[in-house]
Amino acid sequence: MKHCRNRQPHHTLSRRPRTAMMLSSRLLTHQTRIVRLATRRITTLHSNPSSHRTLALTVAAVAAASATVCSLNPTSTQCSAPTSLGAEAVMLSPKTEPATGILFPRLCNGMTLAGCGVRVKWGFVKVYAVGTYFDPLAMSMVKSQGEKEVKRALLDPTYPRTIRIVMNRNLSIDKYTAAIIESLEPRMKGQDLGSLDEFKKLNPPVDLIQGAEIEMTIRGDTLLYKNAVGGLGQIKSVVFTRAMCDVFYGEEAVSPTHLADVLKGVKDL
Repeated sequence: MKHCRNRQPHHTLSRRPRTAMMLSSRLLTHQTRIVRLATRRITTLHSNPSSHRTLALTVAAVAAASATVCSLNPTSTQCSAPTSLGAEAVMLSPKTEPATGILFPRLCNGMTLAGCGVRVKWGFVKVYAVGTYFDPLAMSMVKSQGEKEVKRALLDPTYPRTIRIVMNRNLSIDKYTAAIIESLEPRMKGQDLGSLDEFKKLNPPVDLIQGAEIEMTIRGDTLLYKNAVGGLGQIKSVVFTRAMCDVFYGEEAVSPTHLADVLKGVKDL
């Protein structure tokens, strides 16, 4: 009679799935507690809209905990809002910018997509798609006060946001930086122009290709910059950040379709 020496006992094999399920259950319980604690913190901070930085960090904590809960489910293909936040599950599918077909994820740097549009040059060249992400709680006190107050908030750098640019065509880095600086300089009215040189240095001498991504996160007097090759840097200047807000959200915004979509989307945050 032949024997299989390498065969493991049946009870050992059956124990492993149960152990994995128990571990997964414990992790889910732990993450749910994190989400609940963070939600209580958000509720407390909601009465003080000036605490933008703390609010943004708290929302980021909720997003991170939610993402971990989703990753524990191997059958899940899309992340949804946790039921512990008291809301129905929402599929976080990306949004398509209609003129370019470029996709924008619903979340970026712990913030939520408000809207996107296209930057057109010379009337027909679609240079890049641009989207804006806001902290929904920081905007919650503003969005119910009408479009005038929303426009004022868009121009105020103390409302945290991330501006995400995705190239629709190849472009030299010199032309890209020159175009941004050309838009910024008159809006800065001769103040703190040294920050323009700092901005230029944040972009390495590597030409932009189609699909390249750039992120600019504005928090008060600070611009956190992620260039097209993943390098990180920052500029500390409220003159600079205020001018950057005017470039994308002012009366002569570089992308009217982006501004219009953001104004519409802020109300739904």
